[in-house]
Amino acid sequence: MGLTINTNPAAIRASFNLAKNNQQLQKSLTRLSSGKRIIKPADDAGGLAVSMKLNASISRMNASIANIQNAKSFGEVQDGALSSAAVIIDRMAELKSFSLDVLKSTTDVANYNTEFKALQQQLFQISSEKFNGVSLFATTQGVGNDSKATFGTDNYTISVFTSDRGDAGSKVSLNKAMLQAAVTFASSSDASAAAVGGGVTLAASLASTAIDIKTLGISFFNKALENVATLRAENGATMARFGFAEDHLRLSKSNLESANSRIMDVDVAEESTRLAKFNILSQASAAMLAQANLTPNSALMLLG
Repeated sequence: MGLTINTNPAAIRASFNLAKNNQQLQKSLTRLSSGKRIIKPADDAGGLAVSMKLNASISRMNASIANIQNAKSFGEVQDGALSSAAVIIDRMAELKSFSLDVLKSTTDVANYNTEFKALQQQLFQISSEKFNGVSLFATTQGVGNDSKATFGTDNYTISVFTSDRGDAGSKVSLNKAMLQAAVTFASSSDASAAAVGGGVTLAASLASTAIDIKTLGISFFNKALENVATLRAENGATMARFGFAEDHLRLSKSNLESANSRIMDVDVAEESTRLAKFNILSQASAAMLAQANLTPNSALMLLG
């Protein structure tokens, strides 16, 4: 190769190598400082696309976990209300037993009846409670004001979606327990279930609509307690499902995060080695560029 002044091929090649090595050095510095392997789409376009989908699934799983936890809170509040209802029914049965005492006067029975009717109103208030604006208990089934609910026949539920696929994935049906239907009977002589508003109920909205303590026998309270126990059992079964669904979601989320990490996160040990490599190459390229820039000086010796 001839000795030229206008063009210095060695310096051009050294400058090119210096630029490439500096580019790789800057990339390593950026990866290590950010902790990410993919900084720009050009680094790994396919991997970035997969990572974006995984991140979206993880975000939806976080939302589903929050929804499950809210549903569990709903169920816990509902169970607390059912527990209180059972205590009230037990007290009503106790009052009924006291009223049957032959030593009790008419005034005594009337006093028991006063508390008996007040407890019916309290039971109605419990059956009307809400959780964040959502009714804890259902009173009707179907559409329209004429729709009625019968304990053991109708079932009103709300769906809680337990996957990142929304309504296309798995779900748990949260039972909106029919407390009013559980304490409503066909008649004062029939303890079988009856439609809400279509029979004798222990949950009265007003004292004027409450039944008298003499109206029902002990068997009605036993049946009411049995019905409430059934509602609590249904509630407990649903809560157990929520627990398993949340555990499954958390495990799936952990696995997705691990998969996403393998795509997006930098291997610090490997990248540190690359950093050291390109740091040395950049310095060597700079030194060689300086040497190449001195090469045309040889032409001065010939000109002199």
